[in-house]
Amino acid sequence: MNKILLSLLFITGLHASEVYATFTVQAKQSANLSFSANGVVNHVYVDTGDTVHKGQTLATLRSDDIQAALQIARVALTYAQKDYDRMQAVREVTDQTKLDGVRYRVESAKAHLAYKQALLDKTILKAPSDGTIVARNLEIGDTFNAMRPVPAFRLESTHARKLILSFDQKYWKVVKPGEIFTYTVDGDPAPRKGVITKIYPTVNAISRKMQAEVAAEDIPSGLFGEGKILLPKPHE
Repeated sequence: MNKILLSLLFITGLHASEVYATFTVQAKQSANLSFSANGVVNHVYVDTGDTVHKGQTLATLRSDDIQAALQIARVALTYAQKDYDRMQAVREVTDQTKLDGVRYRVESAKAHLAYKQALLDKTILKAPSDGTIVARNLEIGDTFNAMRPVPAFRLESTHARKLILSFDQKYWKVVKPGEIFTYTVDGDPAPRKGVITKIYPTVNAISRKMQAEVAAEDIPSGLFGEGKILLPKPHE
């Protein structure tokens, strides 16, 4: 009798009109930002809470030696190019081997200049996208190690958020993208509504919960809440 009752409860649960779910709030896009080179922090241009734009410089490392080497590389390329241009002007009477040698110096100088420019670029940390700085972990004068576990900055999308829902695994067949999720966020009793955009394909082996995503905006990341997934009524 108990087995029959449990089976009926299970079947009734699968056809519930609402599915309870908890959630945490995450930024839709986030990134840990660090220099790809070692060095001493020279300038920090942004702070926690600042809104930044893609390509904006966030911080730099000291680079006097690299800038000097870059200038030397520019000069070397300039003179190599002049030599090549002069030999090109008299190429009919110029030994081809000499001409090839000068051309090689030009191409080598270009490659060396590009290499020095790449080294300089590694001392400049720029925002990869628009967003808000939510953590800053460096100060002017710090010695930065590119291998350190703590990033220089953490960047998150300014407005766009996603709710990571957790709900009972028994509803894996009935909860679908496009269904409505009504919810409240901890600390704010105002009701909100969103649409499920994604169902994660796996079940947590410990909690036996499935997960889904709901798009949201302007909720601080890290908050949590609860709500109900509204399921369509079963066909009679």
